[in-house]
Amino acid sequence: MAETTTKYGEWPLKRLMTEVVGSGHKSADDMTREQAREAMQRILADEPDHTTLGAFWLANRWKRNTPEELGAYLDVIVEESLEPYAPEADPVDCGANYDGKGRTAILGVAAGAVAAAAGTPVVTHSGDRVPTQKQDAYKHVLDELGVRTELQPEESAEMVDETGFGFYYQPNFNPGLHAIEDRRDQMGVRTFVNTIETICNPANADYHLGSFYHLPYAKRIVDTFQESEHVSPRRVVMFQGLEGYDDIRPGNTKVGEWSAGSEFTDFDIKTPEYGMDWEEADLSVENVAEESATITEAVLAGERDGPFADAVALNAAVRIYAREDCADLDAGLEMARDAIADGSAHEVLEDLRAF
Repeated sequence: MAETTTKYGEWPLKRLMTEVVGSGHKSADDMTREQAREAMQRILADEPDHTTLGAFWLANRWKRNTPEELGAYLDVIVEESLEPYAPEADPVDCGANYDGKGRTAILGVAAGAVAAAAGTPVVTHSGDRVPTQKQDAYKHVLDELGVRTELQPEESAEMVDETGFGFYYQPNFNPGLHAIEDRRDQMGVRTFVNTIETICNPANADYHLGSFYHLPYAKRIVDTFQESEHVSPRRVVMFQGLEGYDDIRPGNTKVGEWSAGSEFTDFDIKTPEYGMDWEEADLSVENVAEESATITEAVLAGERDGPFADAVALNAAVRIYAREDCADLDAGLEMARDAIADGSAHEVLEDLRAF
């Protein structure tokens, strides 16, 4: 038996491909928790041949990972890569897709500042041009606003406690995943790592807000948390975000929610019911990071109304609702609009710049 196999166990990735996951999306078998754990350990250690690693990632994309597999991957990352740091506040963990957006404004910075001003602490996290899309994410909007982003985890936690809003930078809180970024880039398609990095929860928050393309994915994330031994928020809210990001869609947005001790349920957010008559084109921008920052500044300063102001307020309301700081979205929307009107949301932005 090869030395690398002895070190990690009986299941190098090539054997997993041959005997378990590599026979196609209809005939492949699922891995056991132990097999999935060993696979993630090998990946973080950069042990597999690059061809084998790419094949393994693609095979898992074809067959679709089970919550047990995803939970095992997540636990290994927590044990061997993650450097979390919890603030004193218990924020909403906002885990948008790290590879970003390319057509519409990123509203989460503005929405997070509004929610923070309304009394709901918020945490966001991302990397920097993460594969496969390598588009603008939370970091780039904050950079444009003049907010420090390349923080150590303990600084990120301090930011939350001082301002109500915090940003965690992936290369610093999850160096193991950052180290395999080049391998991910060479794939050309998303892998399960794109899913796992959004739920690593660097602030150890009890509340998770995420996005999905299809409702069964939201249920899979909830089940993944329940399978994980280390990351177990007590409340999860997921919605069908714009471009897969954590921004509410114009028109109809499907929302899934779960709290410990209850069943997974879903409902719809219909923007016309809140007096918001806008479409996706109304939220489009040419330069995502730069224009998102300009929009954020203007909305928080009370100098812009219309679709962007409405969308920011509604997204803030969802964050307030996710943390159970309001009875329903109507109440959360009122809290959000009050925070913009009285200037406290813009004060959060100024506090972030001064941090």
